[in-house]
Amino acid sequence: MKFTNLVHGSTAAPALVTAEGIILLSALEAHRSGMKPLPTCMSELISAGDGMVKELSCLLDTLSSEALASLYLDPAMVTYAPVVTHPGKILCVGLNYKSHTSEIQRDQPETPVLFSKFNNTLAAHLQEIPLPSIAKYFDYEAELVIVMGKEAKAVSESDALSYVYGYCIGNDLTARELQGLTSQWLLGKSLDNFGPVGPYLVTADEVGDPQDLHMCLELNGELRQKAHTSEMIFSCAEIISYASKYITLMPGDIIYTGTTGGVIQGYPREERVWMKPGDEVVIRIDKLGELKNRLI
Repeated sequence: MKFTNLVHGSTAAPALVTAEGIILLSALEAHRSGMKPLPTCMSELISAGDGMVKELSCLLDTLSSEALASLYLDPAMVTYAPVVTHPGKILCVGLNYKSHTSEIQRDQPETPVLFSKFNNTLAAHLQEIPLPSIAKYFDYEAELVIVMGKEAKAVSESDALSYVYGYCIGNDLTARELQGLTSQWLLGKSLDNFGPVGPYLVTADEVGDPQDLHMCLELNGELRQKAHTSEMIFSCAEIISYASKYITLMPGDIIYTGTTGGVIQGYPREERVWMKPGDEVVIRIDKLGELKNRLI
């Protein structure tokens, strides 16, 4: 099943995404007889797990095409929110594609390289991203993002994917000169709105094998990154298992799984043209749609 998170009044509200349109979960309340209300936020939806997904699927099957048509939102009135708004943790994996380690002349890591971003970085599909004056070497990083669905502590690699709620697209925007100030990457990775995620959260069962997805990034219509998730050095299952040995992962936590070759940092110095206001970044991943942001 495919969900999104929409700006609704002064907050964000979860919605179902179908081939015909988008329906706020709250709009479905009048068409069901369940004792417990439907989730009113994305964290509640994720915590409700597979049972809620099955209930919503059954509910859609019972509604006539006329009833569904009355619930679809006008696309012109839709404003996206970050697909997950309050993750307890945002973990990221660095150096997870050989093409990327090669282009920046780094050794291939023996274990996943973990770092973090903060909630201030979260941004939505179609949201404009201000570039701060504190830096000027701005880069993109197209990434598959894992959204956890269950508490995971010291889980095995073979079981790891059963703890995943779903997947979305992420852009690990980076200010390279701030990233390189010290051995810690935090400053360059955690500027405001430097972690767009969305537009959809697609459940794990619908995505299937997360190592069988094509991914690409375009900057102003020019193809810059192209990869297949099978090229990851550490798979999604390996990342979850490794991280959970040290950090208890909770429902709603998100994990950026690393970027492939083609970042601006990987170009020869004389050919690097850093991102600037007015640039548009579009990332596409199989089954997950496209995430688009303009820089201002």
